Amino acid sequence: MQSTTKDGPGESTLPISRRRFLTTAGALAASTLAPARWLWAADDPFVKLDATAQAELVRKREVTPLELVDAAIRRIEALNPQLNAFVATCFDRAREQAKGKLPDGPFTGVPYAIKDISNYVGTRCTMGSRLFEHNISDHNDGVVDSALKAGLIPLGKTNTPEFGLLATTESLLLGPAHNPWNLERSTGGSSGGAAAAVASGMLPFAHASDGGGSIRNPSSCCGVFGIKPSRARIFDMRQGPPGDIAVSFAVSRSIRDSARLFAASEQTGPYARLTPVGEVKGPSPRRLKIAYSTTSATGIQADAEVVAALEKTAKLCSALGHTVIPAPHPVDGAKFVDHFLTLWAAIPAQLEKYAWLIGLRQFDLVSAEDVLEPWTLGLAEWLKRKDSDAIERAVAYCKEVAKAYAAFFETYDLQLLPVLREPPIKLGEQAPDVPFETLRERIVAYSSFTPAYNAVGAPAMSVPLFMSSNGLPIGSQFGARLGDERTLFELAYELEQAQPWADRWPRV
Repeated sequence: MQSTTKDGPGESTLPISRRRFLTTAGALAASTLAPARWLWAADDPFVKLDATAQAELVRKREVTPLELVDAAIRRIEALNPQLNAFVATCFDRAREQAKGKLPDGPFTGVPYAIKDISNYVGTRCTMGSRLFEHNISDHNDGVVDSALKAGLIPLGKTNTPEFGLLATTESLLLGPAHNPWNLERSTGGSSGGAAAAVASGMLPFAHASDGGGSIRNPSSCCGVFGIKPSRARIFDMRQGPPGDIAVSFAVSRSIRDSARLFAASEQTGPYARLTPVGEVKGPSPRRLKIAYSTTSATGIQADAEVVAALEKTAKLCSALGHTVIPAPHPVDGAKFVDHFLTLWAAIPAQLEKYAWLIGLRQFDLVSAEDVLEPWTLGLAEWLKRKDSDAIERAVAYCKEVAKAYAAFFETYDLQLLPVLREPPIKLGEQAPDVPFETLRERIVAYSSFTPAYNAVGAPAMSVPLFMSSNGLPIGSQFGARLGDERTLFELAYELEQAQPWADRWPRV
């Protein structure tokens, strides 16, 4: 997102005078945005600025962190009643942080949000589940510490489905997050609250996580940018359970915000398991060989709206000088789905075993059905029908898939795919209380384009290039070899310049 005069790729100049900046930006917001939606826009010159621009204002003492925080709070209070993107807030705490001494980081003083699946000490962490309705975090997760070290100020927690297990955000505990482009549509999942908050302008970017598409799916649904980093890139996952395939990062409105946060968050030093990328600052002159498919590995064809968007993306890449070639997937789809669901079901299976104990201590309940959703329980039951070594075999299979993708990327630089089979679905179609077998079929059909990159541990991104005929966002997914986030960021910068989306805003 660029809010100032462009000097070159990824560069901008900021106004000299703070008063001039506030006056000009306020007038711009008032004149270019619909008054019915942005009643407070004339008093908020920050809404159209990305995090990098906001941080630069703080660095130059054009504004204070408290001004940024207060403006974001006003936006959240104005929009969240419609969207349910935030499910807990810590506004007073954020204001105190903004008044105090902040770390000298790349985003000092910029407002942020934490997905309600990660721990931020002293705040509620429900993971979207009634099982943890009253859980208060006593520590920070690594990705939260990274955000704080970067100078970010969390304003609260964003909505998520139970344990991040669905491609829509509508848990029985927290209620549905509503898509800012159409309130009857899903935000995607599981980082749906984060994506809705960023797409609607509450925040310039927000924390997200991805275990099967949970950064890319909501980015596609809400029309923002989301990149899933390589496994172990952002913080060390060695303490996770066997077969843990989830990673954390963020969703944003500008490529430079994600690139800068990525550089600030990635593992460096002797314990880094991947060669650090650093901050990618713009496109590359290198032309790429891109494999292309609108069919999932399971043979599911994307619907006409998604195919049309992907064809436009392929043509755009070709026009930019890249070579786009139709190519089959390097994985057996049916076999992959079975093993992936086995890993997906491992967490519910463990939770069911001790749900009664937590329930007894906290709620005077003893039944897992009282505190876990039908979809979660269904996954646990599904895993019970598997052989006792099913998880071990699934982990071994993922290693085979990783080898297949490594060989695939010896021929191609990137893979271009849909993110989801269709544009954002209606709320309720994949709600957690839909009968298990029906819901399983719907999820596999809808979201089978993203999980392979989780199984492999390789990076992938959703880029918000095009819209459906009825005004809903459709993301284009690009995947790369393990550790090659640089190529993704470089292409993303190029696409952002060729097909800008910074001024594309939903009417909430």
